[in-house]
Amino acid sequence: MLLWILVTSVCALGAAYYARRFGRLDALLALYVTLVIVANLVAQKIVGYDLLFTTVFAPAATLFFSITFLLADIVTEKFGRQETQRMIYIACGAQLAFLAFNYLAIQAPAAPFYTGEAAFDAVLGAAPRLALAGLVTFFVSESLDTYLYAWFRKVTEGRHLWMRYVFSSIPAMALDSVLFVTLAFAGVQPLLPLIIGLTIIKWLVGLVNIPFMYAARAIVHKN
Repeated sequence: MLLWILVTSVCALGAAYYARRFGRLDALLALYVTLVIVANLVAQKIVGYDLLFTTVFAPAATLFFSITFLLADIVTEKFGRQETQRMIYIACGAQLAFLAFNYLAIQAPAAPFYTGEAAFDAVLGAAPRLALAGLVTFFVSESLDTYLYAWFRKVTEGRHLWMRYVFSSIPAMALDSVLFVTLAFAGVQPLLPLIIGLTIIKWLVGLVNIPFMYAARAIVHKN
C-alpha cells in the first residue's frame, strides 16, 4: 500500500513540476482524469488493507481517489478554485464518456473464437453502477474539498498549508466514503465495514500526503 501511495504521489509531484515549468495544468488534469477512470475500473474489487494492528476492507479504488484530493488541492494552490472546478467538470465528462464506451463494448457481439467473454462481462458489467455512484460521489466530495480548501486559504491568508489540506480533505473524504459505498454496494455488500474501511484508508493516505503537498507547493511556486 505504501508503495502504491508513493508511486502515485511521485506522479503528482512530476505533474506539479510540469505546472511550474510550463505554467499549465494539463499534465495535472491528465493524471487526475486517468486516476478517476482507473478507479472506476477497479472499484468492484474489495481489498484487505493490513494496518499491522488491524485489517480494514475497502474497494481497490480507494487509494486512487485519495490522491485526486491531493491533485485538486495542488491545482487550487497554483491556479485557483475556478480552474480546479473546471478540472472536476472535465473529469465528470470523462466518466460519462467511459460509461458510454463501456456499454458499447459490453453490448458488442464477441467473435466466435473469443473465450474471455464471461470474464470481460464480470469485470466491466458491474462498472456502470460503480461509475454512476463514483460520478455523483466524485462531483459532490471533490467540489466540497475544493470549496473548503479555497475558504481556509482565504481565512488563513495563505498560511498553515497543512491545516487547509487536512480540514478540507477529512470531511470531503468521509462524505465520499458514505455516498460511494451506499450508492455502489447497497444490497450487494455489507455497508458499514466498507464505509469504515474506506474512510480510514483515505484519511491515512491524506496524512501521508501532507509532505507531498508541501513539496508540490514548493515546486509550483519555485521561481
